[in-house]
Amino acid sequence: MNDTIIIAGAGQAGTQAAISLRDLGHAGRIVLVGDETDLPYQRPPLSKTYLKSGASPLPLRAEKIFIDKQIELLRDVSVVSIDRSKREVRLSSGQAENYAYLILALGGSNRRFPGDSDGILMLRTRSDADRIRERLSEPRRVVIIGAGFVGLEVASSLRGLGHKVTVVDIAPRVLARSVSVPTSNFVRSLHEENGVDLRCDAGSVSYKPLADGKAEVHITGEVLLADLVFAGIGIEPNVALAEAAGLETRNGIVVDEFLSTADPAIFAIGDCAAFRSVYADGLIRIESVQNAVDQAKFVAAVIMGNKQAPYRAVPWFWSDQHNVKLQIAGLSGGHDEAILRGNPEEKKFSVYCFKEGKCVAIESINAPADHMDARKLFAGNIPLTKQDFLEPDFSLKKFLVRNQPA
Repeated sequence: MNDTIIIAGAGQAGTQAAISLRDLGHAGRIVLVGDETDLPYQRPPLSKTYLKSGASPLPLRAEKIFIDKQIELLRDVSVVSIDRSKREVRLSSGQAENYAYLILALGGSNRRFPGDSDGILMLRTRSDADRIRERLSEPRRVVIIGAGFVGLEVASSLRGLGHKVTVVDIAPRVLARSVSVPTSNFVRSLHEENGVDLRCDAGSVSYKPLADGKAEVHITGEVLLADLVFAGIGIEPNVALAEAAGLETRNGIVVDEFLSTADPAIFAIGDCAAFRSVYADGLIRIESVQNAVDQAKFVAAVIMGNKQAPYRAVPWFWSDQHNVKLQIAGLSGGHDEAILRGNPEEKKFSVYCFKEGKCVAIESINAPADHMDARKLFAGNIPLTKQDFLEPDFSLKKFLVRNQPA
């Protein structure tokens, strides 16, 4: 009987799934297929310490771990097709492998800027970061398209290296899709204090390469000259492999509450998985280390037959910018009110986001205790109402103590 488990994708989700399967007692083969030549590594440092110092990204696991746990790590190889009827995948090496279960941890690819954008740099892999570093040997004028997390983290790193940085976005404010207005306003002020030129609500944005290797970025009413142009405008989930195999995709590979596709032998996890969450309406994808790790552990337990309630891990995120740490618990999408608690001038506060009177997310700046309490709040499924929050003596820590299940 075939007991091989194949994992397509050796990023955070795929690597965690392989380790968890072995730790939970899977005795058969585990084949981890990754399309990069490096050992699986941490990606968050790429926009931060790696850009600034060039220090190698930390490996997710030492090579010895893969050897000791008898995980077959295939590097510079990808899964190119799935034959569901045979439970077989074909690899880019030409090799065919049969599986008992297949885990798709395919991640995503950078969304390309429209038009002739070959000269625009992006960041997803170590080699992407190396290309950026190669262009930064002397002070440069950098235009960053996109005021999301990646764009702002790169802006922070490059300003720290002394480069002139302008960030443009058609959205009316920074992190417009990710955080509340109070947090967005603080982040904008933080970047401006550190010398970043921010141009939100920029109208149209277009790119024009010049013969000398420089480029122009055109926004409504202005032309910005750049030595280097970077785009951080999101990712597209890698779904082509699943689509070709006849699996449903909708801005991701659609999975059920146990992260299984319509084919019970195939799961999808991490950035490529579209799932229903108790923290959001409809199908969502979550691009975070937390989500990748939690979903990987969950699927490993499901495959090993451990009885599981439907997946409902608390979404949480972080971002480091200009020596300030932003942490978020919950999902603020669709919130209708945001109330700030603390002092932005001291660069330490939290913002409570409410939807129809119920707290759905808490955003914290340099307030790690608040963040940990927020995660406990959502993990415990403890409802926090606006009325509770507005009590004169409200403290999240005390509220948790009073409302812990008996």
